[in-house]
Amino acid sequence: MDGRSEDGMQEAWHEDQSIQFDDEERRVLFAALDSFGQYRQAAHYNVTHRRRQNFYALPTSQWQLLAAPPFNLLSSFDRVDDAIDANADIASEILKSGLEAFGLQKEPLDPAMNWKGAAKPSDMDKARSTIRQLYRDWSVEGAAERSKSFEPVLLNLVDLFPVEDKGTIKVLVPGSGLGRLIFEVCNLGFEVEGNEISYHQLMTSHWVLNKVVADQHFNLYPFALTFSNHTNRESQFKCVKIPDVHPGTELDLSSSGMPTHAFQRMSMTAADFVVLYGDEKNHNKFDAVVTVFFLDTAPNVLRYIEVVHNCLKTGGHWINLGPLLWHFEETRGPQVKRESPHQNPAEEEGLSTTRTATERQGKVGIDEPGSVELTNEEVLLLVERMGFKIQSQRLQEETGYTQDPESMLRNLYSVSHWVARKV
Repeated sequence: MDGRSEDGMQEAWHEDQSIQFDDEERRVLFAALDSFGQYRQAAHYNVTHRRRQNFYALPTSQWQLLAAPPFNLLSSFDRVDDAIDANADIASEILKSGLEAFGLQKEPLDPAMNWKGAAKPSDMDKARSTIRQLYRDWSVEGAAERSKSFEPVLLNLVDLFPVEDKGTIKVLVPGSGLGRLIFEVCNLGFEVEGNEISYHQLMTSHWVLNKVVADQHFNLYPFALTFSNHTNRESQFKCVKIPDVHPGTELDLSSSGMPTHAFQRMSMTAADFVVLYGDEKNHNKFDAVVTVFFLDTAPNVLRYIEVVHNCLKTGGHWINLGPLLWHFEETRGPQVKRESPHQNPAEEEGLSTTRTATERQGKVGIDEPGSVELTNEEVLLLVERMGFKIQSQRLQEETGYTQDPESMLRNLYSVSHWVARKV
């Protein structure tokens, strides 16, 4: 995965190719691949097959009433099946792209390279939530939600670095998810490096940024697989087109007149943020670090602060925006992790996150013992105690994360938005 993709984006998914064949690393990679491969069958079984069974278990007079107009529940189940197939087409494309990226066969001949059957229920859940997240990051309809998270930090970058050649400014985006933010940063002319730990997110962002052939190419039904809190059936079956833009075309256009092409200014790494960017190789490397919905993924936020301080140049800026839904709260450490409403990139241990054998054996990164949860006020005080000067900070207007705007239940965050300078 090192080097350039066929469309040009630089990638560094594995600096050491041998970790593909470490037993544990291979297991979590295979589990992520298999979860996309099983998406169609698992969704049909869990979402519609079981509902039909429960539906026909009702008294005959009752299910017949609900099967007839104006309810038409059996027809609704058929529509859900159609939506599952559309989403599964996306999952299949992600799987195909991932297999190509890692040099694996669709029908493995070598038992050691057989990725099929590796997924656990938690991996399946992650595949489902990752595909749904495409609504937020890569659809026209998701623009209102993502703009509340992305536009403030993009404006910060432009204001902080009013240079003509923004390609000389190096920006790091930890927890880069499905790649939309690094795409936007690159589109502004900056050199940007994304970092992600989840194979689900990595493979999906790789597919969107490098493999999709045109904008509006796929139908996505983000809310069809859940039956709760819908005001009406049509809102459940909302269909959006993804991606809203073709990344390669947009980056070509934004590169016009630039000293360096966008494909040379955008890259991605796959590793534990603390491990990779806390080393000497990345010391004083970046002019800016942008963390969006990321800070609360830390079991020990002090380690994140230390690592940002390490990789940021003196005088460089840390731009943060997000809530404080501490992902390891109510656990003794990072070995057992609860599900997060805003899609923490670091999942349950060993299920779908990248790890080297050294990281696992040495208990470093998110595997380190201990955890702590702080208030927003305490985080700001801590940032200043650990080598930064807060330049601006505010609690921003409420925003959701992959929320159905028509749902009867919506989780909203008052996110903390601040800018700090390394002193």
